Amino acid sequence: MKLLYTSTVLATILSSSTSMAFTSPKSQPRLSRSTSSVTTLQSSLAKDVDTTTQKSAHLTEEQQLQSSVSKGDIEAIEASYESKNYLDDGFVFGLDGSGLERPKGKVASIVVEGDDLETTSQQVGIVSATFAGHAFFAANAINNLLSQMDGNVEVTALTSVATVLASWVLADLGSGILHWSVDNYGNGRTPIMGNIIAAFQGHHSAPWTITYRGFCNNVWKLCIPFGVPTVGAISYLAGPEHPMVSLFFTVFCFTEIMSQELHKWSHMTKKEVPEWVNTMQDLGITIGRVAHAKHHMAPYDGNYCIVSGICNEALDNSGFFRWMEHRVYEMNGVESNAWKLDPELRAKTLRGEYALPK
Repeated sequence: MKLLYTSTVLATILSSSTSMAFTSPKSQPRLSRSTSSVTTLQSSLAKDVDTTTQKSAHLTEEQQLQSSVSKGDIEAIEASYESKNYLDDGFVFGLDGSGLERPKGKVASIVVEGDDLETTSQQVGIVSATFAGHAFFAANAINNLLSQMDGNVEVTALTSVATVLASWVLADLGSGILHWSVDNYGNGRTPIMGNIIAAFQGHHSAPWTITYRGFCNNVWKLCIPFGVPTVGAISYLAGPEHPMVSLFFTVFCFTEIMSQELHKWSHMTKKEVPEWVNTMQDLGITIGRVAHAKHHMAPYDGNYCIVSGICNEALDNSGFFRWMEHRVYEMNGVESNAWKLDPELRAKTLRGEYALPK
């Protein structure tokens, strides 16, 4: 129940708000900016306005009045398109008229202003510091656990391995809840999570863009919510007498950050990744290509988990996320993006038919 409550609160907050490389990135592609379609439309509208203004000089007073109304209508239309920005409420990536067009071919598309495919020293520093901090907390937790076990190495090792495995499974669930919430709620202006929300939602327009990112460029944004301050706060609250809590959440936060790299691998071909990556995908340790491809079909309403995907079937068959969307809607009246993309899904959810078709 705590997990359900926490998950619903996360979505409610988002919806109410107005590589040191494991795999080498591909060579830098041509970039497509998501605002190009809007700019083209605005340019076309501006030309129409100029033409209308020139013609009005030769019209009667009555005709000029009609012309001015027409011009006003054009300006209103232009303003409505200007408002459709990834930073604004009501903007849905993939929705007709959203202003974001799917580029032809495998052209990388940057949807967040200021974002880039180049790895910076700042990104490397943030990721390195985060993982160093995680390593410290994990080592400290295992050391405290060893002390509690009176130096029994075998029991300490077994307990640590069990904790890591449990954290890995729960991290898959956590990645699904995070993915669902940022895909469906909030926008680029949402506090703290804005860039992550815009990046995840924009990913649907050109999913291969992620494959051009280096490791640090790809994961650094997730170091903000899952970084050292979060692990430090949890470890402090748990206290040294509960080292397993500290170890569990250290691995959990590390895995959530790594989920974006595991996600990237699922968009790359077998020839583009090391063989050990293919082996992990085949064994189900990390999310595979076929499994994740199911998510990339509008209205993007399932298969959200991107660590191993082990939780996807249970979550989708039970209707977990539709139930959550219904609760969020009841609390604040905000509809999920999946509902906006598929009115039939909305209707079924409101009738209490939560499970996705098999």
